[in-house]
Amino acid sequence: MTGGNMGVDNKFPGKDLSEDDLQNKIPLVAKKRPDHRTTFECAGIEFGGKLVPVMAGPNTVENEELIVKTAIGVKKAGAHFLRGGAFKPLTFPYRSPKFFEPREDGLKWLQVAKQETGLPIVTEVMEITKIEVVAKYADMLQIGTRNMQNYPLLTEVGKTGMPVMLKRGFGNSLRDWLMAAEYIALEHDKLRQPAKIVLCERGVVAPHTHRATSRFLIDLQVIPAAQEATHLPIMSDPSHATFWQPWVKSMMLASIAAGADGLMLEVHPDPVNAAVDPLQCSSLEQFDDIMKACRPVAEAIGRTVDA
Repeated sequence: MTGGNMGVDNKFPGKDLSEDDLQNKIPLVAKKRPDHRTTFECAGIEFGGKLVPVMAGPNTVENEELIVKTAIGVKKAGAHFLRGGAFKPLTFPYRSPKFFEPREDGLKWLQVAKQETGLPIVTEVMEITKIEVVAKYADMLQIGTRNMQNYPLLTEVGKTGMPVMLKRGFGNSLRDWLMAAEYIALEHDKLRQPAKIVLCERGVVAPHTHRATSRFLIDLQVIPAAQEATHLPIMSDPSHATFWQPWVKSMMLASIAAGADGLMLEVHPDPVNAAVDPLQCSSLEQFDDIMKACRPVAEAIGRTVDA
C-alpha cells in the first residue's frame, strides 16, 4: 500500500483521531481490521508478538566500564536490549562538571558492551547529520520526545529502513503521534517493506504529577487507545514518565497489564552518582527485582518477558 494521498485536505482537524484521519491521513499506520497487528524482528527479538521485550541501561553512556557492567547486569536479569544515550539532549544548554555528551565515543562503548553480552543496541539519533554514524552502531534508532514532530528527521530516519522507536512528545496527542509515525512508515513503504516502528509512551505534561520533581504523568490509557487505532506495537517507559524510581516498578507492572508490547527503563550501577537523572534510575539489583515481578503479570495475560 502506498501513502501520500495528494487529494487529502485538512478541513476538519481535531485533537483526537477521526475516521477521516484513519482512512486518509494515516493509511499506513491505521488498523484495517480488529485483529490487524504488525510484528517484526529487530536483531532476532520480535516486537508485537507474545514476548514483551525489555530495554534497559543508563540515560547516558558515561564511560566504557560503566556501560559494559550495566549490560552484563541487565542481561543477567533478563533484558533483551541495551539502551543508552551517546547523543543526549537536555532541557537546558548547560552541563554539570560530571556530565558530558560522549557522542561517537559513546557509540563505540555501546558496541563494546554489545560484543561482551550480545545485547542489541537502541540509542537516540537527534539530527539528520548524525543518522549515518548512529545507524552504524545501533540495531534500533530512537526518536526522542523532543524530536517527535521533527518531520525532516523522521523522513530521513525512515529512509534507512531500520527499526525505529518513536517516543511520544510530552505535549502531544495520540493523533499527533500516529501522524508522526506515518512519516516513517511512508519511507519504509517506499522501500517495499512493512513498517518497523514501535511507539513508546514516556509520560505527558499534566496539571498534577503527585511529586514536585516529577514533570510528567504516565498515560497508560494511551496503550489500549493506540491499539484500537494502529497495528503498530506500543511500549512504555516508566522511568522517564515518573521521574521517581520508587514508582517505576508499579508502572512497569501496570504497563504490562495494560497491554504494552515492550518496556524501557533506566538502569545504572550507581544511581545516586548517575551523571543524568539520578532520581529515576534503578540499580542492577532493583532491575532484577522488577524483572522477577514482571514475569507473573505477563504470564497472567498470556505474554512473557523471557525470550
